[in-house]
Amino acid sequence: MWDRIKRPIDPALFILILLVFAVSAGVLYSASNRDLERVTDKVVFMGISLGILWFVANIQQRTLMQLALPAYVGGVILLILVEFFGITSHGATRWLNIGITRIQPSEIMRIALPLMVAWYFNHFQASLGKRHYVAGAFIIIIPVLLIMKQPDLGTSLLVASSGFYILFFAGLPWAVLAVMSVAIAVIAYIVTHWDLCINILHEYQCRRIATMLNPMEDPLGAGYHIIQGTIAIGSGGLFGKGWLAGTQTHLDFIPERTTDFIFAVYGEEFGLLGNGLLLVLYLAVIFRGLMIANSASTLFGRLLAGAISMNFFTYALVNMGMVTGMLPVVGVPLPLISYGGTSMVSILAGFGILMSIQRDRPLMKA
Repeated sequence: MWDRIKRPIDPALFILILLVFAVSAGVLYSASNRDLERVTDKVVFMGISLGILWFVANIQQRTLMQLALPAYVGGVILLILVEFFGITSHGATRWLNIGITRIQPSEIMRIALPLMVAWYFNHFQASLGKRHYVAGAFIIIIPVLLIMKQPDLGTSLLVASSGFYILFFAGLPWAVLAVMSVAIAVIAYIVTHWDLCINILHEYQCRRIATMLNPMEDPLGAGYHIIQGTIAIGSGGLFGKGWLAGTQTHLDFIPERTTDFIFAVYGEEFGLLGNGLLLVLYLAVIFRGLMIANSASTLFGRLLAGAISMNFFTYALVNMGMVTGMLPVVGVPLPLISYGGTSMVSILAGFGILMSIQRDRPLMKA
């Protein structure tokens, strides 16, 4: 029984995940003011997510390929249904009521989209040409636009990045990358000027960008999150104030301190040294994922493993960037650290796919 349980598990990646989980439990205990119930919920989420990881890791690559198209089409249909029958909360329509619970279809697309694009390029690998990259971009744009319409800028950017990584690893021409870089620069110019931004984004999204550029314009309102996050991280200094000793945290200055801004809690209590150790853990996870991608025996496996690894990097980059005031606040949790089950399930399902690719490698090479 033990041999069967451990067979699909990649030991290095699994140990790294457990180490991040251990950090998460400790930080959450402090961030929640020693709320054992919340920490217990987190542990339960961990157990469920690890079970999903194990289940996905047992799925063979050929089965993943067969699931790619149905998962993508089903996800797009659910996103369309959100438009007509979705549940609205805090001004956003992102959820569907399926009777026993609510689901967020955009979370499904975090896995379904890279699956679909990787399958597409694997299917046409013998005759790849410019038209295939255009078709791949079209596959990415459809769900991204639907998610942006909800509106959910943070998730749409994460979904778009997962698709872009597939295109990049599939050999996207450098000329196209140059054009995309120019386009990104133009978009950055537009969204950082209020009169132009308001014509293409929602007002609250433009306000978030303006707040990022100058949070002191509204220190008690829109800029409060960024200001308190940077104060907490800066006050941690080199070694931090110590576990359970963060003043910004326990005097309730840090907003959303168990979810989106938990990195501010961690930075205050463990300082620059602790931040560096967390970054090393994250980089080790990403490096292991890229090693799996490099050793995969199919184009599908290489593209998918590379995209999942780099998307984990994007998660961490966006969250740390918004907490430190380098990026707008877009509601992206710190991967595997923030409280909540939805993002954890999608991330560990992705890691399960990595382990599936690693497990199938020797068999497929033979």
